[in-house]
Amino acid sequence: MSASESEPKAGSEVDSEAGPPKGRERFVTTRWTLVLSAGRRSSPQSDRALGELCQMYWYPLYAYVRRRGHPKEDAEDLTQAFFERLLAKNYLEGLRAERGRFRAFLLASLKHFLANEWDRAQRQKRGGGALHLSLDWRDAEARYDLDPADLASPDRLYDRAWALALLERVVVRLREECVAEGKAAFFEAVKECLTGGEAAVSYREAANGLQSSEGALRVAVHRLRKRYRDLLREEIAQTLEDPAQVSEELRSLQAALAG
Repeated sequence: MSASESEPKAGSEVDSEAGPPKGRERFVTTRWTLVLSAGRRSSPQSDRALGELCQMYWYPLYAYVRRRGHPKEDAEDLTQAFFERLLAKNYLEGLRAERGRFRAFLLASLKHFLANEWDRAQRQKRGGGALHLSLDWRDAEARYDLDPADLASPDRLYDRAWALALLERVVVRLREECVAEGKAAFFEAVKECLTGGEAAVSYREAANGLQSSEGALRVAVHRLRKRYRDLLREEIAQTLEDPAQVSEELRSLQAALAG
C-alpha cells in the first residue's frame, strides 16, 4: 500500500467512520459511570471523578450563562455558585443521568439552578462561601468573544463549546504523549492536520524541517491521526454512562460543530 493510500480522510476528526478497535467494544469504568454508581453515598473516588469532569468542561456552562444575557461578572458568579451546589456533599442523592450523558445532565442541572437559585446567587457575596472548585476565568471572556455571534441559541452554543472543549482536551493529551516520546517537534509541525484536514499541513515543508522524507512523515501523521481518533472516543466515553453510545455522541458533536 502506498503512503497516499494509507492517509486518513481530510476534514474534522469528529466523525463516526470507524467504531472502537476490535476487542475494545467496552471501555473501562468511566468517570461518569463512577459518579452514577455512587448513588446516595458519594465516595472520595466519585467526588474526585465529578470534580475532574467539571474542571475540564466548565467553560460551556459559562458560555451558556453569558448567552442567556448575563454580564461577565454575573456569569462568573452564577457558574461558580452552580458548581458549589453541584459538588456539595450529598448532592448525588437523586442524581439523574439525563439519558446517560454527563453533557445533558450538566446543562439540565444548570437550567434548574438558574430557574430556582437566582435569589440565592444574588445574595451570595462575590468570592464568598466555601468553594469546592477553583475555576480560571482569565481566558473565559476571550474565548466567549470568539464564539459565533450568530449562534443565538444558548443551547446550541453550549453544545458547540462542549465539542470544542472535548477536542481541546484530546489535543492536550496527544501533545503530552508526543512530548513523552521525544516527538514534540513532530507534533508542533503537524498538529494543524488533526482538526484542519490534510490541506492544513505542507508535508514537503514539514518533512524538510524535521529532516525526514515526505513519505515517512505521511505515515507518521496517519498514525497520529488514528491515535487522535482513539483518544477522542476514550474522552467521550468518560462522559457517558454506556460506552456503546460513543458513536451516537460523536455524531451529535459533529452536528454541533457544523452549526
